[in-house]
Amino acid sequence: MPELPDIEAYLAALRTRCLDQPLEQVRLRSFSLLRTFDPPLEAVHGRRLVELRRIGKRIVLGFEDDLWLVLHLMIAGRLRWKEAGAKVPGRIGLAAFDWPDGTVVLTEAGTKKRASLHVVQGAEALAEHDRGGAEPLELDADAFREVLRAENRTLKRALTDQHILAGIGNAFSDEILHAARLSPVRRTQQLADDELDRLHAATHEVLTTWRDRLVAEAVDEFPDEVTAFRPDFAVHGRYEQPCPVCGNPVQRIRYASNETNYCAGCQTEGRILADRSLSRLLKDDWPSTLEELEDG
Repeated sequence: MPELPDIEAYLAALRTRCLDQPLEQVRLRSFSLLRTFDPPLEAVHGRRLVELRRIGKRIVLGFEDDLWLVLHLMIAGRLRWKEAGAKVPGRIGLAAFDWPDGTVVLTEAGTKKRASLHVVQGAEALAEHDRGGAEPLELDADAFREVLRAENRTLKRALTDQHILAGIGNAFSDEILHAARLSPVRRTQQLADDELDRLHAATHEVLTTWRDRLVAEAVDEFPDEVTAFRPDFAVHGRYEQPCPVCGNPVQRIRYASNETNYCAGCQTEGRILADRSLSRLLKDDWPSTLEELEDG
């Protein structure tokens, strides 16, 4: 799923190409994408785009007359910039957003279509899409410790729960925990101040580095190929490949349909976290489905 750095890259790309332009029309191919009926989708047709923002992992487009489109890409939703009037692909295409200078095509791979689009009017209706998690890059060290210790969660779950922190998902949580040299199954209320400060610093470093890099690229070239598996990640998606820090093979935890990657040498003092032994330990604190991990 696109996470905070990816969403910020999409927003930068859209600002360069669409801000202050009228949205000529939205062509829906999959009617299950649209989750609202009042205001109707046609209400934004011809309206000028005046603002772009992010709410957690959601892309928010603001139009004249306080009208908003809220787009949640979920796991497999992606945006692509095409020539004006481009066709919506038959198998994976969900919608096309037509602007004067081009068309943004929304696609979603796979058979389960989870992406959603809401049309809302006014600040109160827009606020309903905020899951309440704190923006991680807006927290100082003290506030970060307070937010993480409010509930006794595993670090993996605390980082990815959109009611705790906004915008972090499976991929970047793995990278943050590796940078902080902390196990994904440590409990938030068991960590010392210096460990949480290390996690805070790693969160800022990883998210800002990737955000700035992806935003800079998106200004010149639309981010058509957003992926959770990047060759220069340290651990995420790199099972059995060498850790770039210590050289030990990257390990994984598989629980239901989810996978977490970590380095035993850097994060768990050399201990391998066996999947079956974690089932009882994690219980409800480990998401049982991809939707539970990435929704929100």
